[in-house]
Amino acid sequence: ADALLANAAASASALGGQGQWLLALPTTYIAGINVLVRSMAAETEFAAVPPSFTVATFVAAALTLDQPLRFTSLVPTQLARLIDEPAAHEALRRFDRILLGGQATPVSLRERAAELGLAVTRTYGSAETSGGCVYDGVPIGSTEVRVGEGEGIGEIELSGPNLAEGYLDTDLTATRFYAEEGKRWYRTGDLGELLDGVLSVTGRLDDVIISGGVKVPLGEVERVVQSLVADAVVVADHDERWGQVPVVVTTRAVALAELRDAVRESLGAAAAPARVVVVAHIPLLESGKPDRLAIRAALPR
Repeated sequence: ADALLANAAASASALGGQGQWLLALPTTYIAGINVLVRSMAAETEFAAVPPSFTVATFVAAALTLDQPLRFTSLVPTQLARLIDEPAAHEALRRFDRILLGGQATPVSLRERAAELGLAVTRTYGSAETSGGCVYDGVPIGSTEVRVGEGEGIGEIELSGPNLAEGYLDTDLTATRFYAEEGKRWYRTGDLGELLDGVLSVTGRLDDVIISGGVKVPLGEVERVVQSLVADAVVVADHDERWGQVPVVVTTRAVALAELRDAVRESLGAAAAPARVVVVAHIPLLESGKPDRLAIRAALPR
């Protein structure tokens, strides 16, 4: 409770005050729980979108908000659906801030949001940090962030009063949480880089594959691909020649050559996607994030 309330206080400070929230994410996930805790801390009544999220139900719920400051928390997939529907634009503009987290946000989506005049803030965090504790790359409240040892890309570590006490698995707790000079730190398992105090998340430690003997960060490949086609996910697939290769899964027809050229130029030849798989829809988790296990399992052999 103390950790959640610490996060709520830091969020309110970063957002410019307490406000009224629209709950658009399941409360079985930390982002949904945060909306409830922030509403309790602000002593305001939240509005809620029914569990089966649709553009129409979001718009209807947004129109019920009546406080001076209005906020909501979304994942990129939800925001993309809302932006695709002109009928939702006015409802989106009612929010003083839209927190966007849970996964990487394509640059094209951020540009479309800016064109519509939407106040979008990208958040970074996890259940272990009581949700988002880094807004647009900058730690909020008394959160501290550091990246591995020395300069360059390394594992992101976080510290602050918003950290969880640990896991039910005590061995895992000892692996991921540790104390140094009286301060507790959490090893996130994410890769990132600090430039002039601003954090850039580049991928997951466990998302690095070996293709032809070369390390390929799938998160970085996905970032380049999404700059060309927002509705895309990059996963690993087995390859007899290279061992593992990146594969692009998307709902839109896109030229493989174009994607390969862009990724090759940015990340090198080994990172270039091996193929594009077009699907009717991308499987999602209840949280709105891509279900990468289901996506990999459905890849045609």
